[in-house]
Amino acid sequence: MLTHATARTVLDSVRSTAPLVSCITNSVVTNFTANALLAIGAAPAMVDIVGEAGPFASVASGLLINLGTPTPEQREAAVEAAGAANAAGTPWVLDPVGVGSLVHRTELAHRLVDMGPAAIRGNASEIIALAGDGSGGRGVDAADEVDAALGSARLLAARTGGVVAVSGAADAVVSADETIRVAGGSEMLTRVTGGGCSLGAMIACFLAAGRSAGVGDADSVAACHVAYSAAAEIAAEGAAGPGSFAPRFLDALYGLAGSDLERIRLS
Repeated sequence: MLTHATARTVLDSVRSTAPLVSCITNSVVTNFTANALLAIGAAPAMVDIVGEAGPFASVASGLLINLGTPTPEQREAAVEAAGAANAAGTPWVLDPVGVGSLVHRTELAHRLVDMGPAAIRGNASEIIALAGDGSGGRGVDAADEVDAALGSARLLAARTGGVVAVSGAADAVVSADETIRVAGGSEMLTRVTGGGCSLGAMIACFLAAGRSAGVGDADSVAACHVAYSAAAEIAAEGAAGPGSFAPRFLDALYGLAGSDLERIRLS
């Protein structure tokens, strides 16, 4: 069971190791994702060109593959990078944005699942669709509650041997051994483009830092959710709306202290 002390250990490791995170992500969120990684103390790189994505994934600390706007070259680069990451032992994260009703990304998502990501991150509808139990949500928005996706998350965890994170009002981090609940954060994250996609990149960062600190993958993924939620809560205090929340969120990530993690409830 994750403790706040372990979450603090992983956060400290992020700051001391500055993981290099390679991101194959969607064109809508690249700037926000890069800034979020910089704010927490990581080093972002958006490398999604065939012939470069694989070699870079081999030397990166962590890798994100986000299927938000999967161009043909990005799709090929994603498979190349995932294979290289596996060969190098680099932890990688699959964010299956919009899977279910959209054919090309759904086919690619299933191919990537078979390659064994260290973590999968999505909303409840995406996780249900990825497990083959539903048709997805309304675009990138969930139509299902987190609890409805727990069975699907367990199936995916068993299939990949990795961790499955289901985002919602209270996040669930599912592994073969346990389910960790992380309750907190701010609804304002859903009003900012890149709020969920940046979390996927942050998970890759925390996986790398957790492994450096000797922390297991499930606890590292959950620690990421704790840190992300704590920063969101801090940013929401005094924010007038999404426009003021976004820069406050980056500032909160930058200034996040170990003691701030205590505000988030774990079960």
